Amino acid sequence: MALKPLHDRVLVERTEGEEKTAGGLIIPDNAKEKPAEGVIVAVGAGARDDDGDRIEMDVKEGDRVLFGKWSGTEVTVDGKELLMMKESDIMGILS
Repeated sequence: MALKPLHDRVLVERTEGEEKTAGGLIIPDNAKEKPAEGVIVAVGAGARDDDGDRIEMDVKEGDRVLFGKWSGTEVTVDGKELLMMKESDIMGILS
């Protein structure tokens, strides 16, 4: 990976959205919403507290996560569209 996040930031690759509705209707590309779910590709070292000590990150590379609809900044790295966001923008880890 050519990009390493700093501090408490993570790099996330979105997972593909659903192609069909629950009733079986196919959703056209122009009607699909960008998914708010993805896989963490890279993790920063963590933020620092007031004493200068590192605060350990709660997420790691490979975790499937759920994040806010408008979270992060889109970046392109090695031809892949990824999201750079703060760890606090992540709402949860999916299992």
